[in-house]
Amino acid sequence: MPARDVIHDAVKVALIKDGWVITHDPYPLPFGDRDFYADLGAERAIAAERGDERIAVEVKSFSGASEMHDLEVALGQFVFYRHLLSSRDPRREMWLAIPEEAYISVLGDVAGMELLKGVGVKLFTIDPAGEEIVRWLK
Repeated sequence: MPARDVIHDAVKVALIKDGWVITHDPYPLPFGDRDFYADLGAERAIAAERGDERIAVEVKSFSGASEMHDLEVALGQFVFYRHLLSSRDPRREMWLAIPEEAYISVLGDVAGMELLKGVGVKLFTIDPAGEEIVRWLK
């Protein structure tokens, strides 16, 4: 099993508080004879006529020695997992979860927003201490 990020449990609680049901912890993404895992799978009902929303979530705390290296790793995993997810469960969207503080310091400027848009990253931020979702960014 993969190692959990230090904010894994805070993200899980934040999703539950936001109305999500955790369906996978972790979410398996097989690739040939190898196994990869996104950190979480979750679902929530949206409206009777629309069905439900399904997401897979990769959690990153950006607590390494270099925020830029953490960004490279996070984006690489996000794109790779999104590709695997598209063939395994095309109704499920891939999301990246990071602390609000990391978003502000690494991605909160114009260049960061252009990067997220260019790569097609769906991102939500959390307050790890309060275990609350701060913002959703598509």
